[in-house]
Amino acid sequence: MGYECFNLEITDKVAHLTMNRPEKANSMIASFWRELPEIVDELSDTGSVRALVLSAEGKHFCSGMDLAVFASDPAIGPGGAKQGFKSRKGERFRTTALKLQDTFTALERARMPVLSAIQGACVGGAIDMVSACDMRYTTENAFFSIAEVNIGMTADVGTLQRMPKLVAEGIVRELAYTGRRWTAAEAHAAGFVNAVYSDHEALLSGVHETAAEIASKSPMAIWGTKQAMHYTRDHSVADSLEYIATWNASMLDPDDMAEAMGAQMEKRKADFPDLYPKSPGL
Repeated sequence: MGYECFNLEITDKVAHLTMNRPEKANSMIASFWRELPEIVDELSDTGSVRALVLSAEGKHFCSGMDLAVFASDPAIGPGGAKQGFKSRKGERFRTTALKLQDTFTALERARMPVLSAIQGACVGGAIDMVSACDMRYTTENAFFSIAEVNIGMTADVGTLQRMPKLVAEGIVRELAYTGRRWTAAEAHAAGFVNAVYSDHEALLSGVHETAAEIASKSPMAIWGTKQAMHYTRDHSVADSLEYIATWNASMLDPDDMAEAMGAQMEKRKADFPDLYPKSPGL
């Protein structure tokens, strides 16, 4: 199936999803917000993809929301509130914001880890997106900007909610209040970025190597790890310990453990079955 904003390739259980509008700095047009959750949910539902690499063509990773999205909807665009029926326009804005938020929540709910490979600009909505990924990798020339404040609005699609869980709150506040550029080196030092590569080619090679390593593990163990870490982020230590005990009581697979240990002893590659596909219609 063809997509307007993405190219998709799957090799050895690793999916590579590439934003394909470099001439527009991969800005997020209306179809972007429909296509991304559709693709990610479908990949997750199949159970056969064990890692997802999210990258982009061109000089820049993503320049964020295309302003045409705002202009096309009078309820959320400039001047919308002046057209009367403020309550209805407010409801329309809220519903739209929740839908946009769910686009990136799809990256969190996916049963496989999502690794983002970032070059050049990662601005505005793009930070919302990569903050929802499991890991972030960049080129040396990459930079981030919580740019919403520069156009007179508050970021509302996930950066302010997820990023303080990833780096010190004071750093996020400075970036959100100023809208300044945050370099790849700064982001790496703060722990937001896992590794920095010299150029785009080295970036993609390195990220795919990590994705392949993840894909070689038990997909149940990986999914359980992702679920446990997301739960821990939002709950107390005590609640999180109880959660993982309950998870493993039902999900721990002795066959996977036997295969993993057997492969190590026999110095061979482990062979784990895929996750079952999700039931159609659910």
